Amino acid sequence: MITGELRSQVDKIWEAFWTGGISNPLTVIEQFTFLLFLRRLDEQQLLAEKKANTIGISLENPIYRDVHKKFRWNSFKNLDPESLFALFTHPQADSDNLTTFEHMKQLGSDVGVFARFMKGATFMIPTPKLLDQVVQMIDKIQMDDRDTKGDLYEYLLSKIAAAGTNGQFRTPRHIIKMMVEIMQPTKEDTLCRG
Repeated sequence: MITGELRSQVDKIWEAFWTGGISNPLTVIEQFTFLLFLRRLDEQQLLAEKKANTIGISLENPIYRDVHKKFRWNSFKNLDPESLFALFTHPQADSDNLTTFEHMKQLGSDVGVFARFMKGATFMIPTPKLLDQVVQMIDKIQMDDRDTKGDLYEYLLSKIAAAGTNGQFRTPRHIIKMMVEIMQPTKEDTLCRG
């Protein structure tokens, strides 16, 4: 169950998108999810680095190589809004001519099923101010508890449903395909819908 504090944080982020010019609920949740995914990628690598350092080995198959360090959440969250926006919108010559967003999209199977479905993803946050504002607010969300992540996504989905006609919103095809591939249902499985 989502707490009052988490609900308030998500509502403020949602409002920031709305006042920043993104009013389509699907676009809001898509851009919000992309940023959450970037944060999670860095958290995964930080954990892997800590484990590798603890046992005295080098990190195998890092999500972020040294050349992509600037694309890591803990690196870019501290930039001024203009520099942050440039990382997302202008290819970086010293980083394989990628943007932060393009780097996330090209990770492919190295990170998991989700990244393969990013091929058609588009970065749509229109201004440096909005990107910085949302990054700073997402950074303050305490997501150490696994239940918090589930509650967060459930609440985001409820916001989309509330925006739909009669409380219904169709799941985009690429999300359906990703869910099927992740779950790999068989004829023997029973599926329930909420």
